[in-house]
Amino acid sequence: MPAEPVWSVDPRTGKRREQVTTEATAADVDQAVRAAHATVGRLADRDTRIALLRAAADALEADREAIIAAADAETALGLPRLTGELGRTTGQLRAFADEVEDGAYLGVIIDHADASLTPPRPDLRRYKIPLGVVAVYSASNFPLAFSVPGGDTASALAAGCPVVVKAHPDHPATSALTGAALRRAAAQVGLPEDVVSVVHGFEAGIELIKHPLVSAAGFTGSVRGGRALFDAAAARPTPIPFHGELGSLNPVVITEAAAAERAEEIGEGLAGSVTLGTGQFCVKPGLVLAPQGEAGDRLVATLGEKLAAAAPGVLLDTRMRDNFINGVAARAELAEVTTSTAAGGGEEQTVVPGFLTVPAARLAEDGSAHELLIEECFGPVTVIARYTDSQQVSQVLDRLPGNLTATVQLSAAEAAGETGDGAALVAELTPLAGRVLVNGWPTGVAVTTAQHHGGPYPATTSTSTSVGATAIERWLRPVAYQSTPQALLPQELKDANPLGLPRRVNGKREG
Repeated sequence: MPAEPVWSVDPRTGKRREQVTTEATAADVDQAVRAAHATVGRLADRDTRIALLRAAADALEADREAIIAAADAETALGLPRLTGELGRTTGQLRAFADEVEDGAYLGVIIDHADASLTPPRPDLRRYKIPLGVVAVYSASNFPLAFSVPGGDTASALAAGCPVVVKAHPDHPATSALTGAALRRAAAQVGLPEDVVSVVHGFEAGIELIKHPLVSAAGFTGSVRGGRALFDAAAARPTPIPFHGELGSLNPVVITEAAAAERAEEIGEGLAGSVTLGTGQFCVKPGLVLAPQGEAGDRLVATLGEKLAAAAPGVLLDTRMRDNFINGVAARAELAEVTTSTAAGGGEEQTVVPGFLTVPAARLAEDGSAHELLIEECFGPVTVIARYTDSQQVSQVLDRLPGNLTATVQLSAAEAAGETGDGAALVAELTPLAGRVLVNGWPTGVAVTTAQHHGGPYPATTSTSTSVGATAIERWLRPVAYQSTPQALLPQELKDANPLGLPRRVNGKREG
């Protein structure tokens, strides 16, 4: 049977642009994984990994025009957004090169032998080593920063793990271009190109997670798809770590005092966050708890005005557009749900933004028929739950699943700690999310050392982050050497510290 073609599709028209490649067979996946596995030893050298990451950033920038043009043609995200995303992608690669150069990620700890202790302590030395081949599943909404050259790939290569990427079907041409750039960078620094490979097709994704030489996987996508892969990873004869980002509602709580103080400002900010990228960010605020009363009414009115004035947009593909339109319609049919600014389908392939309003009491009910309102709806829509008191807020929050973010909008006095309300709400939101925001909006994830982009299930399937320096930890495991002669120790653990690594020796930090 001939391999199925892989087509590039224009989401603005729904029409095919060109055939990019063919879907990978089980034999193709096996070959890619085995070739990647053969490069593990070549990635062991720290300086080579640093050079690879920086060369990869340079190669992507060299192909900037072609990559951005292909990504725009396949995603309709627009040149300004994609230009910024490419900058974020190359910045991630260089940041991980800096992280490898720093060396703190290895977590080197040395405890010298001490016979005077009870019990006596042997010589112990601990650091972290790479897991092996990593399977990366590309995201639909970030064709660069969360796809072939994205953070999962960058952090895995930084850890010393070769990567096989399962390209997302929404942007195969972009995946081919960026994959070629990464492979060219590998050859430039003297590494086999197979340290990074790209495969296409649904069946390729299934074969990849099952392959015995794959040691870990990273995924960004839907709850349904991610959970299927997560279960497959756990069901293997040798289970492997699966770091999946699956879905998030990203709740926002607006206090009565905050609404009274700046209702219009909050309404405008919320509209901007909901419509950013046509609502296709994983951290879009999907549920907002706003107070009943005059201030809350002003906030909702401003939100409606701003959303009504927002331009229609194109979603990443026709399937997502259909899901959005159907999802909004199903939610709008629920009892006591109103749609003063209705979201839905626009002309041609576009969608229009909007919001739904419901009494918070409906969401507070256990086993409520309104369960659908606390599920993510991908696209430019949010749910405004109007509450009458803080008890209703707590009841709704108690029913929410895990999230990437949780936000609270406070008054100046609450934010300054002049009342206990601010601190209480921050404490209440903390168990729900990996990132808690005060008087901000969750869209826009800074790529920085302190960032945490993860959260309780189903936001993610692990406690790790997929953004920021500590994302490298997903692809490493600790190992300790006991009473091992200096000549047999890895360079990272020798007393002389030839690599100049930061470490902790006998309880004291060095470097």
